[in-house]
Amino acid sequence: MAPRVGKPPRTAQLPNGFCVEVDPRVRWLNAGRVLLGGAPLRLLRLSPTAARLLAGRATLQVCDNTTAALARRLLDTGVAHPRPSGPPGTADVTVVVPVRDRPGGLDRLLAGVRETAGRIPVLVVDDGSRDALAVRRVCGTHGGTVVRHEVARGPAAARNTGLAIATTPIVALLDSDCVPLPGWLDRLRSHLDDPLVAAAAPRIVAAETGMPGWLASYEEVASSLDRGPREGPVRPHGGVPFVPSAALLVRRTALGVGYDETMHVAEDVDLGWRLVAAGWRVRYEPTALVAHEHRTSVVAWARRRAFYGTGAAKLAARHGSAVAPVVLSPWSAAAWTALLAGGRGGPVYSAAILAWATARLANRLTGVGSRWPLATRLVALGTAFAGRQLASAVVRHYWPISLMVAAGSQTARRVIATIAVLDGILGWWPHRHRVPLPGFVLIRRLDDLCYGAGLWWGVCRSGRLGALQPKFGHA
Repeated sequence: MAPRVGKPPRTAQLPNGFCVEVDPRVRWLNAGRVLLGGAPLRLLRLSPTAARLLAGRATLQVCDNTTAALARRLLDTGVAHPRPSGPPGTADVTVVVPVRDRPGGLDRLLAGVRETAGRIPVLVVDDGSRDALAVRRVCGTHGGTVVRHEVARGPAAARNTGLAIATTPIVALLDSDCVPLPGWLDRLRSHLDDPLVAAAAPRIVAAETGMPGWLASYEEVASSLDRGPREGPVRPHGGVPFVPSAALLVRRTALGVGYDETMHVAEDVDLGWRLVAAGWRVRYEPTALVAHEHRTSVVAWARRRAFYGTGAAKLAARHGSAVAPVVLSPWSAAAWTALLAGGRGGPVYSAAILAWATARLANRLTGVGSRWPLATRLVALGTAFAGRQLASAVVRHYWPISLMVAAGSQTARRVIATIAVLDGILGWWPHRHRVPLPGFVLIRRLDDLCYGAGLWWGVCRSGRLGALQPKFGHA
């Protein structure tokens, strides 16, 4: 049974002075009475009062109950992002660091904390280090308090110990292979001015190690810890489906018991999803940066990627379709099935399905101006996104099945090989000036092989197929 998180406050109105800003990618339709945006994409119809309050402006400031309710709706639909009113204080924050046998990394981390956050309280939880004295010496140098587990219990238990002992309402969790960069704490702390925000996560970027090689270049731009440059709410199948616990600012009362100590992988994803399910909000703030010492040994990196994959089965057992490899609407699934398996008539059947979906959507888009062009665009975007998901799943989640199919069909081999190359190129394109194409595609395929192997191993051990089942419907 999952540990319980705290209950959100009944009265969680945004404070006066709190601002929200409409995402610049959002489209304003029907003279500002309809907004199209968010992740997943949605159409938000505004009441006359709400449209008047926004009046085409991108920023809304909370000044009464009405603006507070509108700001909350804009945040919860993902079409706007928080812009808290002023620089917050950090006197109510304690830094908690779980560590085991990394005195050098701990020293770098604590030096970074002191440089960026001053004399903030620091609590180090030594999770059974073999050289406890080395950990104490480092903490003594930087003015940290040490609590020790005589026997290693895992990072989840170490974080829970720190959360239980800390006396401040806010805790910053930082792993010993991280170094916070200037401004990280202020930018995260401001999000907790919203009483419904339980946690805020920074962007995890690669530490400057100067290590050569394709793997180091790949990790700099495509690490699984880096959730990208776009801010947003954290929720399953959203623009930011999860955030890691390598660096996380949390509200102690929201976490309740905290992490599930029986989970030694994906415990951070599990906690975030439990918070969201309970009614809390979790935010991702990419302007707050924390550097992370990525693995550059191929063997160690590959083992870690496979280890991450094993967590999907545990997440599926607890969170169901939240961990689904692909999320497909019925019409996009039917269109791609017709195209791939319909023979010579496949393109015709697929086009007919998409035309039907466009007509049906256009009939529902009342009050948005030019309905047919918008419906056509939305169906095209949905179809392309579904195709990208399916292509990724073929070479990542389902690669053992793909290999078996390819073994018996030359056509299948060509299709799967094409998918593998195109998927790599599409992933590489945003980083084309920072990493060579051959190295990126090779490491990406190895990444998917390792993660998929761990995924199937976890599924086989659990005896449940939930982590492999697609979800049909909207995210």
